Amino acid sequence: MEPKTNPLKKLLSRLGPGLITGASDDDPSGIGTYTQAGASLGFATLWTAVVTLPLMIVVQHICAKIGMVSGRGLAGVLHKYYPRWLLYPTVLGLVVANTINAGADIAAIGAALNMFVPVPITILVVPIALGVIVLQVWGSYHLIVRVFKWLSLSLFAYIIAASLAGPDWERVLISTFVPQFRTDAQYVTTLVAILGTTISPYLFFWEASEEVEEEKAEGRTSIAARRGATDSELRDEKIDTVVGMLLCNIVFYFVILAAASTLHSSGQTEIASATEAAQALRPLAGDLATILFAIGLIGAGLLAVPVLTGSAAYAVAETFGWRSGLDERPRHAKKFYAVIAVATLVGILIDFVGINPISALFWTAVINGVIAPPLLVVVMLVANNKKVMGTRTNGRVTNLIGWLAASVMFAAAIGMLLAWN
Repeated sequence: MEPKTNPLKKLLSRLGPGLITGASDDDPSGIGTYTQAGASLGFATLWTAVVTLPLMIVVQHICAKIGMVSGRGLAGVLHKYYPRWLLYPTVLGLVVANTINAGADIAAIGAALNMFVPVPITILVVPIALGVIVLQVWGSYHLIVRVFKWLSLSLFAYIIAASLAGPDWERVLISTFVPQFRTDAQYVTTLVAILGTTISPYLFFWEASEEVEEEKAEGRTSIAARRGATDSELRDEKIDTVVGMLLCNIVFYFVILAAASTLHSSGQTEIASATEAAQALRPLAGDLATILFAIGLIGAGLLAVPVLTGSAAYAVAETFGWRSGLDERPRHAKKFYAVIAVATLVGILIDFVGINPISALFWTAVINGVIAPPLLVVVMLVANNKKVMGTRTNGRVTNLIGWLAASVMFAAAIGMLLAWN
C-alpha cells in the first residue's frame, strides 16, 4: 500500500515562479503605496484589493503561459514574431520603469536601515546597491529568494496590527465590498498607484522568463524542447499563480487597513518618513514597530530589486539574442549581468536628487500605472497569436478579464490626467 501524500507538501511542490512573483509584488513600492493610501484616504480604497485579485491572477497566468508554451520570455517572443517598432518601445518602457522602481526600492531599504544606523540615506544606498549586484552576479538567486522571502513574511504582521487597532468593522466591510468612486486628483492618483504597484510591468516579463528558467533547470535547454505545455503543467502553474497573488493581496489589503485604522484615524494623513509609516504596526509591536517594519521593508526590498533588474536584463538580452539567466556564470553571460549592474546603478541616481524615499515609492507606483496599460495590450496580443501559442491561445473568460484589466488601467490613467487639469 502506497503511503498517502501529504497535501501541504504536494501544494508546496507546485509553488515556484507564481509564489515568487506574488512575494516580490509586495515590494517597498507596494508597501509605501498601500500605507499612503490608508493614511490619506482611510478605508476608501480597501475594495481595490478584492477587485484587482482576479485581474492579477489572470494577467500573471497569461504571462506564465506565454513562457511555458513558447519556450521564450516575453521579449524573446516579440523579437521572434513581431516588428522592431513594437519590440524596442516595449522593452525601453520596461527598462525605464524597472530602473526607477529599483532605485526607489533601494532608497527604501536605506530608509529602513537609517532607522537603526544614524547615517544619511544617500550614503547607505551605494553599498546596498553594490551588495545586491554582488548577490545577483556571484550568488545563487534561488538562495536569495528563499532567505528574503521569509524576511518579507514579517509583512503579515499588518494582519494582526489591523485587528488590534479596533477598526469599525461595519465600515470596513462596506468599504471592502462596495467600491467608492471619486474624481478628485488625490483619489484617482492613488488608484493609479495601487494598480501600478499590483499589476506591474516587471511582473509580466519576470513571470514568463522564470517559467523558461524552470524548464531549463529541468534539462530543456533548447527552445524546441521547451515549446508546448501539458494540461498538468498548466494546472500546476494556475495553482502557483493563484496562491502567489492571493498571498500578495492579503498583505495589500491589511496594509491599507492597518494604516487607515492607525494613521488616518489619528489624523496623520501624510507619510513623510519610514518611521511614520512604521506606526501602522504600533498596535501589534508597540515601541518595536519600527524594527518589525524595517525587517519587512528590507526583506521585501532585497527580494524585489533582483526581480526588477533581472526582468529588465532578461528583456534586453532576449531583444539582442544574448545569453541570459540568473544561474549562468558571469563569464558566460557578461552582457546580461552588465544590464543588471547598469540598471541598479542608474536607479540609485534617483536617490541623490533629494526626493523623499517614501514619496518616491508612491510616485514610482504611479509611473508603473501609466506604463503598464500599453504593455498589457502587448501581452494580450501575444497570448492570442496562434503562431506563438498554437492551440493554447486565451479562452473567452481569460480574454474578457485580461482586456478588462487593460481597460481599467487605461481608464484610471486617463482619469488621473484629466483630474490634474
